[in-house]
Amino acid sequence: MARLKAGDVAFLVESNRIIREVKVVNCSGGMYLIRFSNGGGIRVKEHRLFATEEDAKKSIPGYEEPKRKSPYEYM
Repeated sequence: MARLKAGDVAFLVESNRIIREVKVVNCSGGMYLIRFSNGGGIRVKEHRLFATEEDAKKSIPGYEEPKRKSPYEYM
């Protein structure tokens, strides 16, 4: 993963099922201070953050991309 800088937007996976968009506030010694959209914030290690939402989805165990159905398939 590319190293994130202060001000970057990243994605965090919570409880192996919820993906939240966060903003990086500071980085020090491999720990990132992040801020949630609701105003809260925490410090996390680098391996918990993802640059894109797709990368975050791939890290969830058992996650599969939804299969797109044709509008002509009724059953």
